[in-house]
Amino acid sequence: MTATLKDVAARAGVSTSAVSRTFTDGASVSVKMRRKVERAAAELGYSPNFLARSLTTRRTKLIGLVSNNFHNPIFLEVFDRFTRSLQDRGLRPLLVNLSNETDPENSVRMLRQYSVDGVIVASSTLPPAFSKAFRDKGIPVVNTFGRHSSSPEVHVVGIDNVAAGRLAARELVARHYKSVAFLGGPQSATSTKDRLKGFSEELALHPDIAVSHSYAAAYSFKAGRAEMLRLAQGELAEAYFCGDDVLSIGALSGLDEIGKHVPEDVGIIGLNDMEMAGWENIALTTVRQPIQQIINSSVEMMVAMLDEPDRYPEARLFPCQVIERATLRPRP
Repeated sequence: MTATLKDVAARAGVSTSAVSRTFTDGASVSVKMRRKVERAAAELGYSPNFLARSLTTRRTKLIGLVSNNFHNPIFLEVFDRFTRSLQDRGLRPLLVNLSNETDPENSVRMLRQYSVDGVIVASSTLPPAFSKAFRDKGIPVVNTFGRHSSSPEVHVVGIDNVAAGRLAARELVARHYKSVAFLGGPQSATSTKDRLKGFSEELALHPDIAVSHSYAAAYSFKAGRAEMLRLAQGELAEAYFCGDDVLSIGALSGLDEIGKHVPEDVGIIGLNDMEMAGWENIALTTVRQPIQQIINSSVEMMVAMLDEPDRYPEARLFPCQVIERATLRPRP
């Protein structure tokens, strides 16, 4: 049978309250008492029931980890890093898929059923209303990969997508492309809008360069491939800034199918620098966003909010950089 707190107290020869304090963060207990209790617990194979304890502490240590684009392989990396980082802080991630959710209130009700202590919305495509809905219900929330604002309504950690779009545009200009295009994700996504905005603004400084744009149905390989095949029915640009690595890889597949060589016939630059982008058979030139730093900062902010829920919302931005591989022609 599973050992109980009373069993540990009896084995250690102490009170049940002493056992409870030993396994409660921040509780006062002597070193001698702690060693005695931990030895008895180890001998009995006892593990504290955190869910039961939450009835007393009103803290579950559950953090809702919310996203909506499970078709994008980058989120396998994101979730792996997030779960490990949360667990290293003694918190427990609760992964929630909002791919088909359109009503923020439904997601709030679902997360409240699990009595989460906080929520991390890890998405660049969910509308800001989702993060605000949690905030309005008094649930600490961080929007990771959210839209940058100088006066955010919730805590935001990520990159400046407008600046990322400018960076990609400057890279194409430096390589003397005269016909360029933006191939974005869903048109309604704030990340798509901002990356296109920066891309277009930078290229407006170069009126000799022809510029166009189009959108894929989703941030997915299938959508990127389908959009490139559609574009290939007309005249292709010399180079494309795809608003995401997985779109870029889909576009590469489409170009390969129609016999176009990269970068000789068409150049491609992506955004994210997910692990797959560096595979030798892909070798995607891309704009890297520092995902690990963004995740570390998000978890740090969440931990701080658990102790100080009324912290004034802030935006933390991290700079991007171009990672040179093999899908753009060399700089002259």
